[in-house]
Amino acid sequence: MIEPKTFYRDFDNLLKSIRLKKKDHNFLYSILNEVQAKFGDTLCLGAVRVYEDRGDQFVLIKSFDHQNGRAIPTAFALDDPAVQRLLKHGSYIYDESEMTIDPAMTDTAYYAIPAAILVRSPEQRWIVVFELKAGWVREEVTFALNAIRTALNYRLFSDAVKTDLEQAAQIQHSLLPGELPRIRGYELAARSQQTEIVGGDLYDFYEFEEDIFGVCVGDASGHGLPAALVVRDVVIGLRMGLEKHMKMVYTLQKLNNVIYRSTYSSRFVSLFYGEIERDGHLIYVNAGHPAPFLVHGDQVVDLKATGLILGAVQEIRLHRSYAHMAPGSVLVLYTDGIFERENRNEETFTINRLKQLVVEHQNEGAQQLLDRIFEAVYEFGNRGKWEDDSTVVVIKRLLTGVRPD
Repeated sequence: MIEPKTFYRDFDNLLKSIRLKKKDHNFLYSILNEVQAKFGDTLCLGAVRVYEDRGDQFVLIKSFDHQNGRAIPTAFALDDPAVQRLLKHGSYIYDESEMTIDPAMTDTAYYAIPAAILVRSPEQRWIVVFELKAGWVREEVTFALNAIRTALNYRLFSDAVKTDLEQAAQIQHSLLPGELPRIRGYELAARSQQTEIVGGDLYDFYEFEEDIFGVCVGDASGHGLPAALVVRDVVIGLRMGLEKHMKMVYTLQKLNNVIYRSTYSSRFVSLFYGEIERDGHLIYVNAGHPAPFLVHGDQVVDLKATGLILGAVQEIRLHRSYAHMAPGSVLVLYTDGIFERENRNEETFTINRLKQLVVEHQNEGAQQLLDRIFEAVYEFGNRGKWEDDSTVVVIKRLLTGVRPD
């Protein structure tokens, strides 16, 4: 089994590499090399082969790692049932005895199962075949290969859809709150800094009735249009599913299934959702999101994960947890673009710096504190381009308990 914290951090770096690596004739090969080098042991991946579409067949053009001395297919016929199955689904694990894309692999003296993904550009398509060695786990391999396939396809198509991205940006912007609600006894402030035309961060607020309101912050894997599609699904899904008498755990589990089944998204998203009552009681679910923290004086409380990220597996277990916002306390929600921002020495801003900043300036208003956070993080990165989507939400419970002017 994977170690989630390390795996998802490394996997997000892989997706970043797919997004930023220079695109030349070796682009696909270099990414597959990185997949094999960084995740071969974790996902039990052995040899990797690339086949290119030549009209009536896919022809072998590249092979990585040893093949244990066995003969390997040099081409797949387009009408082969195993190929047709892959073309239909985009990815497939051939662990069924009646169908395989590489019969010789299952005939070897050691255990091996073929898995394949379909990679496309506007002009060409390729089949990438992975050898799965003993110990592979279906949910982990399925998630990883689908995410890699989606990221590669998006990168290869990205130049052709620039004008569409501008339209998508307008749609995405319309989904985020245009004006923050005014909640008696609380101050709210929020900002999202995108690194591309469209982004994968989201935040939203929900007004149920006078004595309770909701807030969410999320981060879809990857960047650009695939991540924006997840944002769309999450924002709309939460707005439709969250009601005063609707269980938050049930709503997020249903949303997880929607994201998991999505074909054209980046396929996973971390999400924090909480409901805050007038008296400061906070009930929340944290689906694999970096822990928001609650500051009151010199006390800092992390609102840690209560379940897995959404979209990674079809069925997930989530549970609620509780905290309390005392008068004068500050709740800070954020995405990893904040604490992972680097300076010219490749040092990251870190969550500890963020916490210390909030502790030192907790007596300021919510908007002042938000501005201070973004200015500090921007300065830390030498005022350079934002390399990752970065979002912060600040919620402050007022000492007076009255609606702010």
